[in-house]
Amino acid sequence: ANLYLLPTGEIVYFVASVAVLYSVEEQRQRHYLGHNDDIKCLAVHPDMVTIATGQVAGTTKEGKPLPPHVRIWDSVSLSTLHVLGLGVFDRAVCCVGFSKSNGGNLLCAVDESNDHMLSVWDWAKESKVVDGKCSNEAVLVATFHPTDPTLLITCGKSHIYFWSLEGGSLSKRQGLFEKHEKPKYVLCVTFLEGGDVVTGDSGGNLYVWGKGGNHITQAVLGAHDGGVFGLCALRDGTLVSGGGRDRRVVLWGSDYNKLQEVEVPEDFGPVRTVAEGRGDTLYVGTTRNSILQGSVHTGFSLLVQGHVEELWGLATHPSRAQFVTCGQDKLVHLWSVESHQPLWSRVIEDPARSAGFHPSGSVLAVGTVTGRWLLLDTETHDLVAIHTDGNEQISVVSFSPDGAYLTVGSHDNLVYVYTVDQGGRKVSRLGKCSGHSSFITHLDWAQDSSCFVTNSGDYEILYWDPATCKQITSADAVRNVEWATATCVLGFGVFGIWSEGADGTDINAVARSHDGKLLASADDFGKVHLFSYPCCQPRALSHKYGGHSSHVTNVAFLWDDSVALTTGGKDTSVLQWRVV
Repeated sequence: ANLYLLPTGEIVYFVASVAVLYSVEEQRQRHYLGHNDDIKCLAVHPDMVTIATGQVAGTTKEGKPLPPHVRIWDSVSLSTLHVLGLGVFDRAVCCVGFSKSNGGNLLCAVDESNDHMLSVWDWAKESKVVDGKCSNEAVLVATFHPTDPTLLITCGKSHIYFWSLEGGSLSKRQGLFEKHEKPKYVLCVTFLEGGDVVTGDSGGNLYVWGKGGNHITQAVLGAHDGGVFGLCALRDGTLVSGGGRDRRVVLWGSDYNKLQEVEVPEDFGPVRTVAEGRGDTLYVGTTRNSILQGSVHTGFSLLVQGHVEELWGLATHPSRAQFVTCGQDKLVHLWSVESHQPLWSRVIEDPARSAGFHPSGSVLAVGTVTGRWLLLDTETHDLVAIHTDGNEQISVVSFSPDGAYLTVGSHDNLVYVYTVDQGGRKVSRLGKCSGHSSFITHLDWAQDSSCFVTNSGDYEILYWDPATCKQITSADAVRNVEWATATCVLGFGVFGIWSEGADGTDINAVARSHDGKLLASADDFGKVHLFSYPCCQPRALSHKYGGHSSHVTNVAFLWDDSVALTTGGKDTSVLQWRVV
């Protein structure tokens, strides 16, 4: 499981290379930032303060390997206590677990080497006690027995093993399915008070393994339609299971009879993990990167929502603490900076790629990968208009500062120019700007809306007159222009962002703060850099920030520069940064 409630009232989970501690009541997040690549697993010590997280192997910008390891840290102070297994683990650490009795002084971990090595560590001494080959197949769970510190269980693709740890050696017994169908995957495991072990599997079954044994003593066949992905033993001795395909959360009595069930709404996606909260509250994590709060009696509501595929579109509201994100998953979210929650979400027909607000803030343009682009009302999130220009992706949609024009930059090498009326609600095509020999990547308007500048995939910088859609070829005409924004990655004021030997695709986006003093860049190495603006000196100095675990696709400053926002590619995350 990758979701737990701490005694502080915070839920802990991970996004990209960040461990998130989210206070549900205060809607505040704290972050542990010790990892340098994707976190894959998380465990909480019985003291409910110490946390272990395991990560994948990564590489630095220079191509130097970053070995997979486990970090043990304090969830109150966020300080790193121990780092385990540098040079020991292979590929990634996929499972971690603390021993639950004997003071929790042992930690088990499984890596993603071919043999999926199970290792046991005296974590306070950072020393490995013992290891053993687990399985050639994927391992999904490794856990200590709650009362017997010598017993561990691992399960995964077509196996469950019962391990005993004695005299510094590990021995394993295979769980025997006997007359029961052997599942393709044993997906989750939990322990009940009487010592029974319960597993959930891809066939939708719950199997009970009697205390200390490796035989099934009871079976609830077809507990779910589709896999059982989450199991959670509750304080009162009952059991909760969460289903993937059927999206049901079911409460089972002590004799495994069904007491209550509730279905999670389809939009939230299949259940992946279930954690117990205070009272009868449960927290549910789904495969659509949402966290829900509720109970089997009342149903569930959304607590944390995210994107589920690569994210590219990002725009900040011109006058409010709000921003919009959109991406491959066809979702458009308008977020509140204060609550970190979407104010609204809308599903559109095509994967989205770009976004831009009208200066009034009342209308939002969204560009998609098909050449279609939409205008949405930001209050009602109703569709105002839908247009198509070409059949390639729309990489940039940008209103002029005076609100009179809308430019639509496409991968067909053209910029389409529209005149705008009725505060952004009515647009009519004026013409198209033709001159680039590669796709349009970035676009900035002059402060007085007299002209705009574009970058393209072959590193050209061209200037345009929106009224005529003609290229401005005189350098003198644009030399003293004040630019309203600085999102172009190529240009005089951003020359210094490129490091030695950089390839022109390494930096995906830049943004200048509205006060004109700072410039932030988003790169392919998971880093966000902060420079002084203008940034004209070659290889200028910068502050560097981690958090994303794959390429950073976009960056923007809030209208008052109090906050910067970044979006991730493969990690699908939105990170909010305080500007200090």
